[in-house]
Amino acid sequence: MPDAPPKLPPLTALPCFNAAARHLSFTKAAEELHLTPGAISRAVKHLEQQLDVQLFERGTRSVRLTEVGEPYAKAVRDVLDQLAAATAAATARLSGSTLNVSTSDGFAGRWLVPRLYRFRQAHGNIDVRVSTTGRLASFHGDGIDVAIRYGAGNYPGLTAEWLADEEVFPVCSPRLLKGPHALRKPADLRHHTLIRDGYPIAWADWLERAGVKGVNARSGLAFDSYTFAVQAAVQGEGVVLGRTMLVADDLAAGRLVRPFKQALKAFSSFYLVYPPEAMRQRKVKAFKEWLLEEMRNSV
Repeated sequence: MPDAPPKLPPLTALPCFNAAARHLSFTKAAEELHLTPGAISRAVKHLEQQLDVQLFERGTRSVRLTEVGEPYAKAVRDVLDQLAAATAAATARLSGSTLNVSTSDGFAGRWLVPRLYRFRQAHGNIDVRVSTTGRLASFHGDGIDVAIRYGAGNYPGLTAEWLADEEVFPVCSPRLLKGPHALRKPADLRHHTLIRDGYPIAWADWLERAGVKGVNARSGLAFDSYTFAVQAAVQGEGVVLGRTMLVADDLAAGRLVRPFKQALKAFSSFYLVYPPEAMRQRKVKAFKEWLLEEMRNSV
């Protein structure tokens, strides 16, 4: 006798429940799914009736998950993420496919983009879209295939492959090595403009480690973008804290120099991050192989 089909909830209600559970708001869930709050409410109510359980406790202006609803919401979210990933893998095509890469503005501008033409030469049938938003992109929610992230390598549910470590050290235009206030030792920084960005290791950390006093670490030029900060240093506007991977090309070309040897080991490293199932797609596998080869050649 054949097995009875599994008992499933009303599948059309699950996206509504998932969005409401994530936002803890029917209104925000409606905005995300381009529905009305009433439609979200009815879908969730229908789901509760079919399951014969209460998933939300409803207040005057808020909702919260019940003891039953909270684990169920996590299970539904996991299932929908797996379904989205499986759908992406099943419909992926090498010819005419698009590879969506998420990374930081600094890594994109200072390392990835100058080398990306070589990937395009080898894989001209793969279009590449690079996302450099400040927030941490979601693979399934934002359609990201692979990410290059800077951190500790701890990304639950994702595969993280180490790419490179970093050191942090001052760099500047060769022009700053000349003149009456030439940069010869760290104490000479008091005569020059410090260029800052949003990097976790700030000038205050480096100056303290180098034993430099009398320099205001909060003064000078400040940029949100590391790319702009480095460009300002190339133009001779001051001294920026260089990062191994991101100033390598400028040092090799002589656009920047290291006036002193002192360096700090960075807290974080670069990682290639992707959902485990992403390697089923040939475009992702091709990008990974190209990236690792470029990293080896950069050392």
